[in-house]
Amino acid sequence: MVTSVVVQAVARLLLAPILMIAFAILVKGYAEVGDGFSAGAIAALGVLLHYVAFGRATTERLLPIRALPAACFAALLLALALATGPLVFGDPVLTYAPSPGAEVVQLGTLEVIGAVAFDVAVFVIVMGAALGIIHALARQAEEIRE
Repeated sequence: MVTSVVVQAVARLLLAPILMIAFAILVKGYAEVGDGFSAGAIAALGVLLHYVAFGRATTERLLPIRALPAACFAALLLALALATGPLVFGDPVLTYAPSPGAEVVQLGTLEVIGAVAFDVAVFVIVMGAALGIIHALARQAEEIRE
């Protein structure tokens, strides 16, 4: 695939800011409700731009794309455990610790909130699924060209 130098320059310049914005949306859950789905979609779009500009081989050398299926599976197990774990204690599904008004556990200045772990798991699932589809399409497009 032939892309212009401008597209490659823009893709190279935008990858880090796009991933930073996705991370910011993901971790805003400490102050407000986080959004792992949107953050995963934004990060996947940034990587898709890199795929379009540089191709599959270059993108896979730069980013750990091959580790995503295992990470996606682990994140799915974590999300299921976090969602259904409260049933063991008699609480409804998707009940997170700490409960409203309870004391928040802190590691230094970082507050440990259960909902953020669920958002991170959703982020990895969305990004892994989207990039898995993108990777499969890119591989098939290369096979057709050959």
